[in-house]
Amino acid sequence: MPDVSFSLRRAAPALAAALLLASGLSPAARAASAPAGAIQPTTQLQTLPNFVNLVKQVKPAVVSITSHIRADVAEQEEGGGGQQQMPFPFPFPFQMMPQQQQKRTVEARGSGFLISNDGYIVTNNHVIKGATRVSATLDDGTTLPAKIVGRDEKTDLALLKVKPNGTMPFVQLGESNNVEPGEWVVAIGNPYGLGGTVTAGIVSARDRNINLGQYDDFIQIDAPINHGNSGGPLLSQDGKVIGVNAAMLEPSGGSIGIGFAIPSDTVRNVVDQLRKTGHVTRGYIGVLSQAITPNMAQALNLPQGEPGAPAEGALVASVERNSPAAKAGLKTGDVITTLNGSRVKDPHDLAVRVVSMAPGSQVSLGILRNAKPQSVNLTIGNGNGHDGKPAMGDHDDSSQSPGRLGVSLAPLTPDIRQQLGLDDSVRGAVVSEVAPGSPAEQAGLHAGDVIAAVGDRPVETPAAAVTAVKAAMGKNRPALLRILRDNQVLFIAVAPAGQDQGDDNGNGDNGGGDSN
Repeated sequence: MPDVSFSLRRAAPALAAALLLASGLSPAARAASAPAGAIQPTTQLQTLPNFVNLVKQVKPAVVSITSHIRADVAEQEEGGGGQQQMPFPFPFPFQMMPQQQQKRTVEARGSGFLISNDGYIVTNNHVIKGATRVSATLDDGTTLPAKIVGRDEKTDLALLKVKPNGTMPFVQLGESNNVEPGEWVVAIGNPYGLGGTVTAGIVSARDRNINLGQYDDFIQIDAPINHGNSGGPLLSQDGKVIGVNAAMLEPSGGSIGIGFAIPSDTVRNVVDQLRKTGHVTRGYIGVLSQAITPNMAQALNLPQGEPGAPAEGALVASVERNSPAAKAGLKTGDVITTLNGSRVKDPHDLAVRVVSMAPGSQVSLGILRNAKPQSVNLTIGNGNGHDGKPAMGDHDDSSQSPGRLGVSLAPLTPDIRQQLGLDDSVRGAVVSEVAPGSPAEQAGLHAGDVIAAVGDRPVETPAAAVTAVKAAMGKNRPALLRILRDNQVLFIAVAPAGQDQGDDNGNGDNGGGDSN
């Protein structure tokens, strides 16, 4: 029976052409009749691509991965993860292996692909996590034991090695940075144990952050992928691997046509390091940064873009002592706008790009300090061993004093310091109460927040904080507060009463920014 939906899609262009001919309107006439300013796309009618030859050539390099995993680890993996966006869990079927009861194992199956003729295989870390034994089944049915060369939990990638009987077919990594939404792609893998399954679709989006990890940077695709596709290749039409299938959106428990792949540019960097050393070293500069809301941009006197458009750049919330950023002279309140001449969209963009850089490499940062552009050169540090929590700034005592923010402030007494876990080096005024509906509440201020500075002006008492806020708001601009919450430095912009806060401040509840 023919695929009805496929037939309808094939028929749609022909139907559209017939209707245009029947109308008697030429393309020029249609353009002339279009409303002024309307988008008038120029398109070409094309037949759908045929992937037969592509699949025949690359399929021998795609393998099925079988991992013998401790049952307790498998149960943890099955029970963990989110409801909607998650790495593929250990796929069906689980085959119970009769061993000692306390050490029983299960079989989990995923996918992988060969990247060299001497047997190196790329897959996902979660496919082999906790495995006591791993094997790879080739396209011709041959099963070979696989050694785990190295794995990287943060990017969910792993590198395996099999001992080939001869020269093995392999695929090449392409350039994911050249991939564009709308481009046709092919996914090959082992869904539900059905090895060698091929699906096709298009790239839906790039640079997706789906909150699976600190360095999320996925390619979103609509090529159907399911449990067991983990670790399989995502291929462009020239047969190059542009991604590794790693996650899917599954609110109903199965594929709904929204999948995510790790970009090949990330794969190349991680795999090269795993192959050489067995582990991954990440770049690091030592800042905690956060997104810039419209009110923050106004408070910082930054250039204003289109109304409603998000401000670009990464606002430095704190700088770790003795870090590359500190040595280069970066300061709290600086806005990082470019990295090696390329614009920085937001803190996540900055973090993803920094961690991909080799320690010791020289970079140039474009920054705005007090709204004036500057350039800072620094040497990328080694991120291994850093927990992503930059050291606190250097901001003592400070009587209840409500200001135009709609808050009550109190001094940092020894008792309050003990309750908040703050040492004597932290100075400022603690927020004891936030009035419902006030500018402070709308901005996201919480009781327990410590106001350390207003703009670039440190404050050490409630009276000093109120004076600084009044001075800032007297200019009819939002007041930019540097606060300490849960031992993290954040910026919050509070607009004067009556001025729209908008969907600003990152909701003030983000609990932190991106560290790099």
